[in-house]
Amino acid sequence: MTERLADKRRADGTPMRRGPRPLGLHLTAALSSLLSSSAGLPLLRNGSLPWKPALRTRAASLRDEMSQAERQPDGADHLHRAVDREIRRRIDAVLTGIERYRRHPYLRDLPDPPTVWAEGGSCLLDYGQRGGDGEGPAGGRPVLFVPSLVNRHYILDLSRDKSLMRWLAARGFRPLLLDWGMPGPLERRFTLTDYIAGRLERALEAVVVGHGRPVPVVGYCMGGLLAAALAQRRPRDVAGLGLMATPWDFHAEDAATARRVATFIQPCGPMLERWGELPTDALQALFAQLDPLLALKKFSQFARMDSSSRAAEAFVALEDWLNDGVPLVAGVARDALAGWYGRNDTMTGNWLVAGLPVDPAAIRVPTLALIPERDRIVPPASALALAAAIPAARTLRPPLGHIGMVVSAGAETGVWQPLADWLAATG
Repeated sequence: MTERLADKRRADGTPMRRGPRPLGLHLTAALSSLLSSSAGLPLLRNGSLPWKPALRTRAASLRDEMSQAERQPDGADHLHRAVDREIRRRIDAVLTGIERYRRHPYLRDLPDPPTVWAEGGSCLLDYGQRGGDGEGPAGGRPVLFVPSLVNRHYILDLSRDKSLMRWLAARGFRPLLLDWGMPGPLERRFTLTDYIAGRLERALEAVVVGHGRPVPVVGYCMGGLLAAALAQRRPRDVAGLGLMATPWDFHAEDAATARRVATFIQPCGPMLERWGELPTDALQALFAQLDPLLALKKFSQFARMDSSSRAAEAFVALEDWLNDGVPLVAGVARDALAGWYGRNDTMTGNWLVAGLPVDPAAIRVPTLALIPERDRIVPPASALALAAAIPAARTLRPPLGHIGMVVSAGAETGVWQPLADWLAATG
């Protein structure tokens, strides 16, 4: 298992963390937003700030309150000093939260279960051995789980009390989780065809041969796209297809933002040619565009938490996973960023795997699409387009977010149990 920087310790015993990655970008976004508040006062006063429709009423009320305050003796000076104090307080909060995160004592101590198949840097982890603890014989019906290529697999096995894999294993299933691993010299030459028609198909074949019959395949986020292509290509080996927050129409809700994401590939061209991959920090910078002020909000909130609380530990566990990213090999970066986000190849029928288009209408296996209503990474409309194109696909829309659907307090009732019920009834 690859050692993470958070596994290393400082002299005082606290972990050495790099996150939030890229730190410079998150700090710049937070500080520039806060420090620009004073400069925004004249614009608020004259009503020229472009408020979103949902905020216009509140903005008008704030403008009236500010006018009343400034009419008081020395009101303008008092207002500017109050804004300055609040700016300083919020800067202190976000910096405190980041520092407390970087020094939090939590370390993920879950051992990986046995490996039952491996190829290159990838392996298949078998959680079906007595609840995934690696002891005793494997049991239960196998289910192949396919995670994204840009994040580590263990979001589905985050901690002892936030593990979909171990939860399913304890209920009689045999979850087999594909760990794509870190790209090596071989993988740096891969395209999506190599991953799907090559490595993923061979992992599926290993499971099917060992089980003696077709098995359900469940994909999460980008992994759902790979699983969908697999189900079309290998219908006799796939007993059912589970799609968790899987995008399809990348232009469904905001085509301009999707195309802007695609332009990210252009300045990275020389880097891709030289290194053969898009580094983790570059990917994290790309994701940060979805919500530039997310770090400001979440680390300010973390600063107010009791560091010894379960909530704080859960925050650190998830943040460690977010910062433990995987580089995206050059061929896949081009396919995904330019093809999916830029041209919307999936929706237009131009996404090809091994020379053939991926066509949801050709997927005939039983399908369950779990589409979280509060997903800000994969807009629900994007995922709904895939479910609508697959004949007789069943759709569930839990009131959760993209990551919350697998690790939040509502994940078990909103996602895990419905998924388990569907798996039990499939095939």
